Amino acid sequence: MPAPLALPPGLTQRALTLADAAAVTAVMAAQELHDVGEVVIEEADIVADWQRPSYDVAQGTVGVFDDDLLVGYAEVGGGDRGDAAVHPDHRGRGIGTELARWLRERAGEQGTPVIGMPVPQGSAGDRLLADLGWHVRWTSWVLGLPEGATIPERPLPAGYALREAAPADHQAVWALNEDAFLEWSERERQDFADWQASVPGRPGFEPWNLRIVTDASSVVVALALVLLTEGGEAYVDRLATHADHRGRGLAQALLVDAFAAGRERGARRSALSTDSRTGALGLYEKVGMTVTSTWVNRAIAVGA
Repeated sequence: MPAPLALPPGLTQRALTLADAAAVTAVMAAQELHDVGEVVIEEADIVADWQRPSYDVAQGTVGVFDDDLLVGYAEVGGGDRGDAAVHPDHRGRGIGTELARWLRERAGEQGTPVIGMPVPQGSAGDRLLADLGWHVRWTSWVLGLPEGATIPERPLPAGYALREAAPADHQAVWALNEDAFLEWSERERQDFADWQASVPGRPGFEPWNLRIVTDASSVVVALALVLLTEGGEAYVDRLATHADHRGRGLAQALLVDAFAAGRERGARRSALSTDSRTGALGLYEKVGMTVTSTWVNRAIAVGA
C-alpha cells in the first residue's frame, strides 16, 4: 500500500468500507456546493460504484478522519480513474496534496501508468492539481434545460420503437453501451456483472430509468439511462446509439422521452453531461440546452 499520509496532528487515516458511503457522499456534497454552487452527488452513486464485483473498496480507497468524522477521501476506481475530495473546512492543511500522492502511488501499485480525476474548472482542486503537475486530458460540461423549456420532438423513423428496457434486454443494453463508449473512451471493457451492479443494481433503480430504441428486427440500437435525483432533476446519465443507426434522430427522441418520463414523476429540471472527446456539446446546445458547470479531467503519469 502507499506510504502513510503525512497528516496534520489529530487526523488519522484508514481504508474505507461500503458502510462509509454516506460519509463520502457528505464530503463530496460539501465540496461540490462550495465549488459549483450545487450538489450533484448522491449516496446511490457511491454505492452503485463500490458494489461492483470487480471492485475491492478496502484496497481502492483511503479516508482521512478527524476523530470519527470523515474530512477527506481518495479512491482509485479502476483503470486510470480516480477521485478525491476534501471538506472545504479542512482545506489549506496539505490533505489534498497527500491524497494526490496516494492516488499516484496506489495506481502505480495496480500497474496503471496514468491516473486522472475530474475537478471543477478553476476550483481549488483544479489549481492544486495544476501546481502538482497534473495536466488536462479533456473538458466536461454539465448542461441543463432552462425552466419550462423542452427539447424539440423528433419522431422515430419507420421500423423503430421506443420503450422501457426489460430484464431480458439487459445483456444487449450492456453490450451497446460498452461498444459505443469505447469508441472514444480509453478504458477497459466493463464486464456484465459490474454493469448489472451499477445500473439495475443501483439503489432506487426502477425499470422506467432504462429506455431503449429497437429496430425492425427488435434489436436494441439506442439507449438512455435517466435518473431522478433527490433534488428533483431528470438526469440522463448514459445516452448511446449504435454506429450503424446514427444520424436518424434516435438520440434526440430518447432525450425527449427520458426528460418527459422524469417530469411525469416530479422532475422540475432536466440535465446531462458530455465531454470534449465525444464532440456532442454543439448538438445539445442546438436543442436548447445550456452549460451550467465546466469540469476538467486532470491526470498525471504515476512515475512523474
